[in-house]
Amino acid sequence: MFTAFLIKYAEIGVKGKNRYVFEDALIQQIKYALRRCEGEFKIRKTQGRIYVDALTEFDLQEVVDNLQTVFGISGICPVVYVEDEGVERLKETVIDYVDRVYPDKRMTFKMMSRRARKNYPLESMELNAVLGEALLTAYPEMRVDVHDPQVFLYVEIREKIYIYSKVIPGPGGMPVGVGGKAMLLLSGGIDSPVAGYMISKRGVKIDAVYFHAPPYTSERAKQKVVDLARLLSRYSGPIYLHIINFTEIQLAIYEKCPHEELTIIMRRYMMRIAEQIARETECFGLITGESIGQVASQTMQSLYVTNEVCTMPVYRPCIGLDKQEIVNIAEKINTYETSILPYEDCCTIFVAKHPVTKPNPEYIRRHEGNLKDVIDDLLEKALKEKETIVVKIKKESFALQNSPLHPLQAD
Repeated sequence: MFTAFLIKYAEIGVKGKNRYVFEDALIQQIKYALRRCEGEFKIRKTQGRIYVDALTEFDLQEVVDNLQTVFGISGICPVVYVEDEGVERLKETVIDYVDRVYPDKRMTFKMMSRRARKNYPLESMELNAVLGEALLTAYPEMRVDVHDPQVFLYVEIREKIYIYSKVIPGPGGMPVGVGGKAMLLLSGGIDSPVAGYMISKRGVKIDAVYFHAPPYTSERAKQKVVDLARLLSRYSGPIYLHIINFTEIQLAIYEKCPHEELTIIMRRYMMRIAEQIARETECFGLITGESIGQVASQTMQSLYVTNEVCTMPVYRPCIGLDKQEIVNIAEKINTYETSILPYEDCCTIFVAKHPVTKPNPEYIRRHEGNLKDVIDDLLEKALKEKETIVVKIKKESFALQNSPLHPLQAD
C-alpha cells in the first residue's frame, strides 16, 4: 500500500544557512541503512522535506527497522502519494487510506492539511472541512476531536499529494559525520558500547581500540568485542577497530608496580596508546564508558589521575548514569546480551584484590618510573604490531527489531 516514506528531522531544522550540510549527511546515512533492505529506493530532498521513494516491492517492517538506526531522523512516516486529479478523487483516496490502515473505525481523528502548493483551489482549512466531511459520511462511527484525537490524518499538497497518519519514532540526534571523529576505548563490557552509541548520536564518527591480552584472554573474548563493534556499526556506520596486544605491558606493570595501583597504571597506558592512535587517525577526542563510582578506577580521584596522561578531550557520556540506566540503553541497542557473555577481558585478569580508590598522582607517577627501562620499547612494539579491521553490519546478519507501527503526535 505505502509507496514512500517521509523522513522527519528535528534538530537539523533549527540550523541556519548551513542546514543543507546536515541534510546531505542525513541522506548519506539513509542510503547506508537502506543498503541492508530488499528493494530499490530513491531519496530526494524538496522544500525542507526528505522523501524515500520505493521503486520496487519492499518489506515495510524491514525498512522501518533500518531507518530507526539512522541518527538525525526524528520520525518515519509511511506515505501514500497520488497525482492531483481533483478534490473528488482526493476524497476517494483518503477514504480508501483510512479503510486499509484502520480496520476498526471507532476512533477520533483530526485532519491536518498543508497546502505547500499555493495554486491549489482549496486553502488548508477548507480542505480539512471537505475531507473530514467525506470521512464522516463514509464511516459514521468515526468522530472529530480537534483537541486530543487518537489519529492525525495528514494531507500535504505538493507536486503530488501525500497522505499519511503514522509517525514512527526515529532515534533523533544528528547525522553521523557532522560532528567530527573520536576514538572509543571498546571493552567487552556493557558500558563502552553504550558510550559509543551516545556519542555517535551527536553526529560523531567513531573508531575503536581494544586491548587484547593473550593467552590470558581468549580469541572468544576478542570475537566478542568484534561482535559488539558490529552491533554498534548499525548506528555509527563502519568502524575501524584497532586491536592492541597488551600482554607484555600488563606483565611489566604487574611485576614492577604496586598491585593496588595495577588498574590505574594499566588504564593510564591504555589512554596513552589510544590517544596516539587517535592522533594518527585524525580523531578529536577519546570516548570511554566510565561512570562515577561504579568501580575503583572510576572514582573522581581515579578519573583525575587517568586523565592526567591525556591532552585530548575525554568524553564520558555515561558519567552520570547508574548501572540500570546503562543496561536499559544496552538492551535498546541490542548489545546487552553480547556484553554479558562470560569471556574475560584484559583488565579483569590482572585486577588487584584491594585496588586503590583514591590514588595519589605523585605516587602513581613515581611508581610508573619503575617501568622506565622497558616501557618505551613495549609501547612501540604494541603500536607496531596492532591489528586493524573494518567492522560493519552485514545485510544478512541484521536482526529485525519488530518495532510497532504506532501513531504519534507530530508537529
